[in-house]
Amino acid sequence: MLLFKNFLFTLIVPGSVAMWIPLWIVSRDARRVDWLLTSEWHMAGLVPAAIGLAGYFACLSDFMTIGRGTPAPIDPPTRLVVQGLYRFVRNPMYVSVGTLLIGEVIVTASLALAAYTALVWLAWHLVVVFLEEPALERTFGDEYRAYRASVPRWVPRLRPSP
Repeated sequence: MLLFKNFLFTLIVPGSVAMWIPLWIVSRDARRVDWLLTSEWHMAGLVPAAIGLAGYFACLSDFMTIGRGTPAPIDPPTRLVVQGLYRFVRNPMYVSVGTLLIGEVIVTASLALAAYTALVWLAWHLVVVFLEEPALERTFGDEYRAYRASVPRWVPRLRPSP
């Protein structure tokens, strides 16, 4: 059942943010960066897209196996996940989906998708700062405070936290 809930969450939430909405935006964007599309450089966006996709699924696996839950607020992990990519950055799932979006921006050369990506990052920041972090502190207390003090929120560190 946990696998199904995580699959459903992925299809609906990150699927919408990183696939359904971007497809809709790109299909209507007439202001694409032509020089990028006419060169081979736009294919370089496949690298961050693949890294973002792999990072998301690594985090999802950690939520299921270590946290025993889902990224959905209605069924959150019962244990604080601080292993895997969470040793490098506190929000690797957001960073991964954001990296996927950046890759999509490069591949499609869509200015509208670039603007959407910036707005998504801003929305995530507000959600994390004003909703998620206070909820994690209430739920996990000192364990989360220690984690927050040793791992950066958005920019991954080069070495994992102990």
